[in-house]
Order: sequence, then structure tokens, then C-alpha cells
Amino acid sequence: MLIYNGVVHTMDGPVIPCGYVLLSGDKIARTGAMEQCPPWNGPSLDAEGGHILPGLVDAHCHLGMFGDALGFEGDDGNESTDPCTPQLRAIDAINPLDRCFAEARAAGVTTVLTGPGSANPISGQFAAVKTAGRWVDEMILKAPAAMKLALGENPKQVYHERDETPITRMATAAIIRENLRKALEYGEKLDKAAQDEDEDPPDYDAKLEALLPVVRGELPVHIHAHRADDIATGIRIAREFSLDCVIVHGTEGHLIAELPAQANVPVITGPALGDRSKPELANLSLETPAILARAGVETAICTDHPEVPVQYLPLCAALAVRGGLDPEEALQAITFRAARIAGVADRVGSLAPGKDADVLVTSGHPLELFSKVRAVFINGRQV
Repeated sequence: MLIYNGVVHTMDGPVIPCGYVLLSGDKIARTGAMEQCPPWNGPSLDAEGGHILPGLVDAHCHLGMFGDALGFEGDDGNESTDPCTPQLRAIDAINPLDRCFAEARAAGVTTVLTGPGSANPISGQFAAVKTAGRWVDEMILKAPAAMKLALGENPKQVYHERDETPITRMATAAIIRENLRKALEYGEKLDKAAQDEDEDPPDYDAKLEALLPVVRGELPVHIHAHRADDIATGIRIAREFSLDCVIVHGTEGHLIAELPAQANVPVITGPALGDRSKPELANLSLETPAILARAGVETAICTDHPEVPVQYLPLCAALAVRGGLDPEEALQAITFRAARIAGVADRVGSLAPGKDADVLVTSGHPLELFSKVRAVFINGRQV
């Protein structure tokens, strides 16, 4: 498939004012200016002066975890019966036939990082999946992609209502530390048993097994944190245990932008399209992504679907432009940078040859409200 005669946003290189993208099977074969376009007799699509870019990446959402218009029957995002549930896997809850996947595809969102909500201090395993497929196994890009932790208001509220711990920020952090320390000890016992046949291995523990890749630095933690002090706590715990850390939401990140910058911690911002529905959102600002980016923080933009429906990911990026973010940086925040933070930039997020043929074609600039989606390809197939 040759897609030609459009403004090509490669996302990991310069914008090509009038160019083409050549797909070969399920991969991107070539990109370039129209004067370099090879002779082609196969299927083609004229972009008609519109824009060609990689499929959009939502770096944090709960797509498929909370069934659209289903109520409790489809609510599989929070196992709010235990504050520590690292053994839970998003892939066992995602419903690919939820109609919101079709809405994501129609908007050009081709990859999402989705998983459990923020009821528990340790919530479970996120997965990076494509938005096309009938069962999750054929959609997985990476699973697990991250371990979800949650600080601040949500765990406090859930367990306060149950008269159980944690009901303070101190207890939330303590639960996280306790279980990370247990995982370290569990791993040490496993290593000793592997090296010495006289040493008995510890009894199998599903929670600690799930946390082993985290404390070994093999699996990043994505930490739900809105308030500045919660962002600081997340970074503090990550330093204590040498964790690969990403802050999710970072609503007050603009107040302490130098902290994640100095710690080299990326921030997935959003959702910005909504009201200040709880105290943690009192300082919600459209300027947060721009301020973080100017401070040198690698920044992505998310919808947190269903908080903001996934199809409005481009609108969330456009609002960040209104808040001062450069338009091309805003596009990167929902493509290349989002993919890099999600750990899947080797497959998606840019139009580099060899990457998955996930491509979006729009009638005008992708962040303009009146632009229309003309075509979406996932793995080289028009969806």
C-alpha cells in the first residue's frame, strides 16, 4: 500500500511537507518526499494534501477494563478487596469487543496502554495492546508493560469506606514499601535455593512473583499521582528501591517540574478535558505538559479512558497546545514519546522503516478540531 501526497509527520524526524509512506505487509517500508517516491502499481491512497502520521498511542487508559454502558457486569478495573494485587493481569480483563475499541480505531488511536484502576496501592499489571482484534491475545504488543501503583486520594477513599487500611497517605506508601521489600527477600531466597541444593526455595507466592521483575528493574512502575506531594512520594519510593518509574497524571507536576526532571522520570499527563471533580484536581492546568516539557521532562498525554473517551486523545493534545506546548511536541506526546514511555517504541509511534504499519491519514492537521480521519491502518490493514 502506498499512501502519498500528504504532509508526513514521521515523529522521529523532520516533517516532510509533501511526501509518501510505503507499507509492505504489516510493516513500514519507506517514507520520503514525493520526488523520491518509487514507481508503484499496487494499492494506493491519495492523501490529497492532508496529513500522514503514525497511529496514535494512548499511554494510560483503562480501555476494555470498564465496559461501556454495562455497569457492574462489565466493571473489571478495580479489585478493591485487597490493597496489594500485583498478580492481576490486564489481559484477563480486557474486553476487545467493547465498542470503545471501535471508537478508538475510528479516531486513529491504534495502540493503548491499559490496565487496572487506582483503587489499590499496588493495582496490577498493565498491557500495551493494539485496538484491533477479537481476542486480546492477538492484540498484545507487550504484557506486562508496567506495574500500576497508586498514591493519594483514591486508595484512601476506597479503604476508608471499608474501615480498612490504608486510610492515610502514610499507610499507602507503607503498603507499597512492605511488599517491595518482601519481593526482594523472596528473590534472594529463590537465588540462594538455585545456587545451593541444600537451601529450600520459598513457598510460591503469586504476589511476590509478580513483583520480582519490578524490584529487579525489569518492569517499570507507573505511579498514579496527582498532587505534588504524591509525585514526590512516588519518586522517593522509586529511588529507595531503584525502580524504573513513570508518573501518571502529574496534575500538579507544573508546580515541581524540576523534581521529575532531575530524577529523569517521565510524566504521562492528563486527563485535562474535564472538571476539577475531586480535591486532588484543584490545580488542574492546560499548561502542565508545556511546563514539564520546557523543564526537560519526557511527557506524554493520555485520556485515562473512560474519564475522557479514548477518541478524544487528539483533542487532549490540542488543549496542551493551547496551554503552550509546541504542536509537533503535542503530536509526539500521543505518538513517539507515548510509545517510548510505554516501552513499545521499537514497534510503534513513528513512521520509521521496519516498524508496524500503523498509520493515520487526516484531512487537515491532526490536532485541528475540524480535521477528519480519512483512513486508519493497523498492521498494514485498513481498519
